[in-house]
Amino acid sequence: MAPSTPLLTVRGSEGLYMVNGPPHFTESTVFPRESGKNCKVYTFSKDGTLFAWGNGEKVNIINVTNEGLLHSFDLPKAVCLEFSPKNTVLAMWQPYTNTIANKLHLQKINDFVLSPGPQPYKVAVYVPGSKGAPSFVRLYQYPNFAGPHAALANKSFFKADKVTMLWNKKATAVLVIASTDVDKTGASYYGEQTLHYIATNGESAVVQLPKNGPIYDVVWNSSSTEFCAVYGFMPAKATIFNLKCDPVFDFGTGPRNAAYYSPHGHILVLAGFGNLRGQMEVWDVKNYKLISKPVASDSTYFAWCPDGEHILTATCAPRLRVNNGYKIWHYTGAILHKYDVPSNAELWQVSWQPFLDGIFPAKTITYQAVPSEVPNEEPKVATAYRPPALRNKPVTNSKLHEEEPPQNMKPQSGNDKPLSKTALKNQRKHEAKKAAKQEARSDKSPDLAPTPAPQSTPRSTISQSMSGDPEIDKKIKNLKKKLKAIEQLKEQAATGKQLEKNQLEKIQKETALLQELEDLELGI
Repeated sequence: MAPSTPLLTVRGSEGLYMVNGPPHFTESTVFPRESGKNCKVYTFSKDGTLFAWGNGEKVNIINVTNEGLLHSFDLPKAVCLEFSPKNTVLAMWQPYTNTIANKLHLQKINDFVLSPGPQPYKVAVYVPGSKGAPSFVRLYQYPNFAGPHAALANKSFFKADKVTMLWNKKATAVLVIASTDVDKTGASYYGEQTLHYIATNGESAVVQLPKNGPIYDVVWNSSSTEFCAVYGFMPAKATIFNLKCDPVFDFGTGPRNAAYYSPHGHILVLAGFGNLRGQMEVWDVKNYKLISKPVASDSTYFAWCPDGEHILTATCAPRLRVNNGYKIWHYTGAILHKYDVPSNAELWQVSWQPFLDGIFPAKTITYQAVPSEVPNEEPKVATAYRPPALRNKPVTNSKLHEEEPPQNMKPQSGNDKPLSKTALKNQRKHEAKKAAKQEARSDKSPDLAPTPAPQSTPRSTISQSMSGDPEIDKKIKNLKKKLKAIEQLKEQAATGKQLEKNQLEKIQKETALLQELEDLELGI
């Protein structure tokens, strides 16, 4: 007998209720709507058969299959609920009263992450560096914490103020994103980040990323044999790596900052949410073919349906308090269902009912959009900012950033082979040097450089911008610094980033600053 489609649970100012999954999208009778704004938390069991929620007075548990109330507890202060893997225990967060079962004695532990899946359980711990000593991450198998050789693996590294640790589904390896609060090279306002790989068999490596810049997202495939990283200054690159940390496929560059594998691992969505416009690229990662490119504007939440065919995107409060609602998509790009909450209401949370692995078998991927009665919304195309002095002039086709196509769409040449780790490292050094040279050239813009005097006129070796007056020289230096900052803001605007009001005001002052600089240099 085929399994029922997953339910959708919705929590907001309209109450807590459930919606039947595709293709019906009607309100479900499994769970009677609980009105009011007091519902703070809910959760499903791992197999989706049990559902628990807290309404500010009690914590209730129902069986989703037979729609019966199993238990009700007088626990009005519960703010977090979680079922155990075997559905025998419901853990609730309240003031701490649990008995300690085991303890890992390691000084200055800053963070830890438990592995998913069944026994034997493993734990990754992070200890920050101090007094010149490096930071490190160690992997342990519970409850073997004692002794100098208890650790399964150890990876030490510098340049880490904090880390994010990501176990794969089989608990055989961890990816560590190490971050510093400040980039001492000045290349990034957001600090510096590196990606490390640590396996429970003791193997470890640094993942060489071919483009400089932040690491936006790293996600494991459900097979635990590969992972995808989204990284680099915008437009960001996305690359799939194997367990040797060698690149398997390069998706080129694009407006993206997140990646989501389907439950079966055969489809990958690359998306640009947050300050980007919600563009999505849906890829068949078995054949590395692009399936669709839908746009989910203003989305604050994304989730794959357990059936591996449908996608949920939502706009929720408090991240955004206007235009709240959710959409259900087919991965081919069609919107199958859409719900917008009333203007005086808010949507706080929406999620799929979970199912155990194997309940929904993987289906053959289709590239043709499925039929739908819901019209797709045409995204609004935002024009790039143009300063006032250029608005009445013809538009040129020059691009601030050179876009890089996916690996299989590049012009073929005889030596298109994956680069080794050493080659990737050298390539990154070359790109960094190239960027530094370009930055040095931009400081000496030809539009602002003074006209050289005839060769017959004797010249000193001092630059013409030096007037001999320290005050004028200081003003020129400050003006050039402001103009350089404006150029960077214009580049960000061209990539689709939403600028703040004060940043737009800075751009509008460009013409006046150029005139002031020209007057000072002519005076020199």
